[in-house]
Amino acid sequence: MATRLTSHSLVLTSLSFIVIASYFLTPAAGTGRMVGGMTEVKDVKTDEEVQHLGKFSVEEYNRRRRRRDGEIRREAIGNILEMNDGYLTFSEVVEAQKQVVSGLKYYMKVAATRNGVKCTFDAVVVVKPWLSSKQLLHFSPSSNY
Repeated sequence: MATRLTSHSLVLTSLSFIVIASYFLTPAAGTGRMVGGMTEVKDVKTDEEVQHLGKFSVEEYNRRRRRRDGEIRREAIGNILEMNDGYLTFSEVVEAQKQVVSGLKYYMKVAATRNGVKCTFDAVVVVKPWLSSKQLLHFSPSSNY
């Protein structure tokens, strides 16, 4: 009797595990994607929020660069270094994906100009609307655009 009860418990435990695991490993109901997965932003060029975040990423890059250049300039002897060019001007976001994390994480391809030359950059911004915060996590030249 004890053996039968133990094997019955083992079967129930196994089935419970399978049901719970399949719940967490299957696509979200009706969406066709995994929870926390990245989704393509449709109509990226007309999405005001995404375009605003792209502009924010360029402005934040320039702000950080100005701060860094100021530190370099202060360290330069006799003002040998001239660091006033090379800042970016935002053009548009050309591609974007978003991911639900602790907020929304946007992965963007941002077009900008530097000294009149058009360049494309990869930018990652996290937005937490309930805190009214946005943070630039990554900004670098794009390798495949």
